[in-house]
Amino acid sequence: MNLSDINTLKNLLSRHGFSFKKSLGQNFLIDSSVCPAMAEAACNENTGVLEIGPGVGVLTYELSKIAKKVVAIELDERLKKVLPITLAECENVEIIYGDAMKLDLHKIIEEHFSDCDNVCVCANLPYYITSPIVMMLLESHLPIKSITVMVQLEAAQRLCAEVGSRDAGAVTVAVNYYAESEILFSVGRESFMPSPNVDSAVIQLKIRENPPIAVKNEKKFFSLVKACFAQRRKTLLNTVSNTLKIDKNELRNALNQIGLSDTVRGEALTMEQLAALSDLI
Repeated sequence: MNLSDINTLKNLLSRHGFSFKKSLGQNFLIDSSVCPAMAEAACNENTGVLEIGPGVGVLTYELSKIAKKVVAIELDERLKKVLPITLAECENVEIIYGDAMKLDLHKIIEEHFSDCDNVCVCANLPYYITSPIVMMLLESHLPIKSITVMVQLEAAQRLCAEVGSRDAGAVTVAVNYYAESEILFSVGRESFMPSPNVDSAVIQLKIRENPPIAVKNEKKFFSLVKACFAQRRKTLLNTVSNTLKIDKNELRNALNQIGLSDTVRGEALTMEQLAALSDLI
């Protein structure tokens, strides 16, 4: 079956009464060149791949040709009639139906990939839940080597931005804390069915063994980061003091100690400066 042929897929989905749900962010990847490139970037013959949201299985199929084993987590149980057909040739694929945000991914990895040399995540993520899924994967400290995902182009630019640049946000800092990020290639909107109103990009996050900075308290560090980006147009002094209820004089002194003006905006701070400020306050 040609999973990249729109008419073939439309007929298959129609036969099984499947219709796309906007609430699930369902834009199925159908470009015949994108999925092989994602699979090659993500894994090798000794890799176990955890896929989130296989859709009709176009990426899953390509992953199965390279990886040792693929476990795909699918939220939409209506695809139970479709995936056994599209993935009939893939003997090393297993589908788990459930919500990846709620399932015990540590247990799934332990039970299904014990014979694999390494484990990675590869997925075409729904746009509406990109950041929550990425952060869940990073903060869960899963035993994975990398995360290779398709996301909205704007999200890719933010996730992979340099901390301290205009494109950076709180999620940029968090991603950089846990991983080394890179935009691999862009993908046009015509590569999906139905076609979304925006372009996409494939990014890869290589999990760090250790964070690039040392902080005294991770929880306080991330609270500061969120506060810094809470109101981007305001100075760090105002937004952080209001959000974290810190005395302005104390915060001003801390900024001065690390050589920063009290008119600086939070988005301008580097990872090292954020860490130093977090430790001081």
